[in-house]
Order: sequence, then structure tokens, then C-alpha cells
Amino acid sequence: MKLTVIGCGYLGATHAACMAELGHDVLGVDVDADKVSRLQAGEVPFFEPGLADVLRRNLAAGRLRFTTDHRDAAAFASVHFLGVGTPQVRRGYGVDLSHVESAIDALTPLVRGEHLIIGKSTVPVGTAAALSQRMAVLTAPGSRVDLAWSPEFLREGFAVEDTLEPDRLVLGTDPDDEDDRAEQVITEIYREILETGVPFVRTDWATAELVKVSANAFLATKISFINAVSEICENVGADVSTLADAIGYDARIGRRFLNAGLGFGGGCLPKDIRGFMARADEVGAGQALRFLREVDAINTRRRSAMVELVADAVGGDVLGTNIAVLGAAFKPESDDVRDSPALNVAGQLALRGASVAVFDPKANDNSRRLYPTLAYAQSAVEACEQADAVVVATDWAEFVHMAPEELADVVRARVIVDGRRCLDAAAWRSAGWRFYAIGGPMRAVPRSPIARRANSDSELPQVATVATPPTR
Repeated sequence: MKLTVIGCGYLGATHAACMAELGHDVLGVDVDADKVSRLQAGEVPFFEPGLADVLRRNLAAGRLRFTTDHRDAAAFASVHFLGVGTPQVRRGYGVDLSHVESAIDALTPLVRGEHLIIGKSTVPVGTAAALSQRMAVLTAPGSRVDLAWSPEFLREGFAVEDTLEPDRLVLGTDPDDEDDRAEQVITEIYREILETGVPFVRTDWATAELVKVSANAFLATKISFINAVSEICENVGADVSTLADAIGYDARIGRRFLNAGLGFGGGCLPKDIRGFMARADEVGAGQALRFLREVDAINTRRRSAMVELVADAVGGDVLGTNIAVLGAAFKPESDDVRDSPALNVAGQLALRGASVAVFDPKANDNSRRLYPTLAYAQSAVEACEQADAVVVATDWAEFVHMAPEELADVVRARVIVDGRRCLDAAAWRSAGWRFYAIGGPMRAVPRSPIARRANSDSELPQVATVATPPTR
């Protein structure tokens, strides 16, 4: 089938390449000429494991190409995926839909005959209905453009897997339209995937729009819950990781996303819960989601708590100290620094007068654009030279499995602060390091099977509860 993907950022580029991988002929469209040029040359403009191989394979096979011209899209196919960005508005919690509206405005007047636009972007409830009215005005006489919404559920670091092996497909269509054309099209596009037994949820526009933000709000709530409990654990000397193991055995709760630490960040969870709150206010249901304000506040508070912990570790004040921050991306296997707890902590430490050296395996360049005044190292060892404290802020595997001896001779003081509760506390202590962890003490007790399972398949860092580093 011939398909276009409008918008070739993280979501769109991944979707375009993966649709081609399924055997479809795909044209990606983006207004950014530089981005289109790089994609056409087989270069992914961001870090996502496995995506470059999929992109290049399908470019070489002739199933995938990119353009800046919406006229090419209108002529190439009758099915168009919409994957443009929906950032948070600059002043407020709401969602900026200008990119979505611009894409609709650019494409709709150009198409002739019967076309279907399938939204993938995360949007506030009611967006599809409003866009449908907008499209009705823009559609050429004698033509028909239908709109469906099929939200994405991509985890950064697992985007290719999540596109080709999703845990569910959701399709929302106009509740007043009894035509099943959109369902037939989606079924054909994803036939290979649906034949594996992936659940296919058919619903209306509003429900489909709510699925993604509701899922992210739930996950954010679960993460902030354990971080709230960790604040209590810090005050009473309890081990929040062992506590999480214990409650995680309850099948109603589960262990995933129950790891205390620096909390969540990135381009989805923070933005989505804020947009969810804003939209709830607009539709008169603001009180129902008021608890999400505290979820957001708990998450943000963890960053300040980490800065205070680092200050305590170096004697009460970071002014004049050298601090190494290992990790800048909001999670491992990503170069995304949007709303990154790690980079926020580095910035706060610098504002307090510390000399901060940051190293991230993939996110140094993106970090430098946001925080140009910080120093950036080319390796963990370089970042730790003459450090008074080493801060692990993103649990990349190379940090998790780093041996204390690797840093012992380069630091000025053997002090390490674990912001993700991912290190082997006993090993660092036995090597002569003073060890601190956000969320309270880390005790050397046997690591439970439930913790191992939680570590193996979560989107966000799911870290060891005790002395043994997690297997990845």
C-alpha cells in the first residue's frame, strides 16, 4: 500500500521507516529541508537504537523516500499518517496544536478523490472533532477526506520494537460515521502485525485521544507515588527499593515503574500530564485531575532533593567544588534532554557555584545546546578528573557496570551519589567510597526475582534494589 507520513521528527521518521519495513511504499513529508535531506541520505537526526538500519535498508530497497512538498504527498497516496509535534504551550499547561493545524491546512486542499488522514500525534480530547470541521472547509469540491485517530505508544529506546511489535493498536473514528473504511485501511496496513494476535481496539475519536494521555498520566502517578514514599523512607531510614519489591508482588500493583530516583522527564510524560490537566479544566472537569498537579510537583521536587543530597555529600555546600555528572539524557538509550532530570540537576549544581563536568554517551551535543555554560567531557573518566563527588544521573549500562577502580585514581574525593539507585552500593563502599543514594539507604540483601523482571522490560530506568547491578 502507498502511504505518506506527515511530519518526520521522532515519531514520524520512526513510523515512516517501520511502515516501509512492513512492505509499504512510504513517502515522508516535513517542512524542515535539512531534516529531509539527512533522512534521505540515511542519517537519523536523533539517537534511536536500530532505527538507522531500518531507514537505510528501506531507502536502498526503494520503499522509502522523503520530501518537503505536500503536493508530492497528495499525489503519491490516498492514506496519510499525521505525526507532527504537539509541544506544551510556552505560557501555560496546554498543548500547542499549531503544527497539527498547519499540516492539515497544507495537505487537505491539495488532495483529490477519497483520502484518509490517520492521526498519530498525542492531542487533547476534542482535537479530531475540531480538525474534521476544519477539513470540511478546506476539502476541494467533489473530494472526500476522512479523519481517524490511532495514537502512538512509543518508548524512546524501543521505538522500532514498539512500532513493529506493539502491545495494542487503537483506532478512533467519527462516532457519527457508520462507514468502516478507516478500519479496513488500518487492518490492511497492519495485517502482518494483527495476524500475530495484537489486540485491536476500535472506538470513537474522543476515547482514542484519551487513551495515550491516560496511560501516561497513570505511569507518571505510579512513578511519583514511589518517589513520595521514598521521601518518607529517607526520613526514617527505610529501604524504598525493598519496599517496592514487596508491594510489587501484589498482582494488582505490579513492580514496573516502582523505582525511586530522579523521576521522569522527556518529551512525553511531563507534557502529557500537563496538557491533560489543561484540557480537563477546559471541559469543566478540572477537579477530577487536580491530583496530577501533585504528581508533577513530586517529580520536580526529586530534582531539588538530589541537589541537596549532593551538597550533603560534599560537606553541606557545593560552592567551589568539582562535580562530575554522569548522564544528561532523561533515560538511557536516548539522546533526548527535554525536561531531563539529569541535566536539570547539573544546571542547579552549577547555579550553586559548583564546577560541573557532564558526560553522556549520546546526549552531550543536545545538552550543550540547552546548557552551553556547563563543561562536557568525552568520557566518564574525563568528567571525573579531580571531582569532589561523582553523580550518576542517568542509568546508562556503562555507568551501572562501572567498577569503582576505574575512577579511584582520577577523583579528588571518593564520593559517589546514585540518583537512580542503580549501582552496587556494597561494592563501592568496600572499595573505599562514601556512597549516597536518593531515596534513602540501599541495603545489601538478596535481589528478588520480581526486581529482575521489573528491570528487564520497562520503559523508564528500572534499577537494582540492592548491591547487585541490574542485568540488561
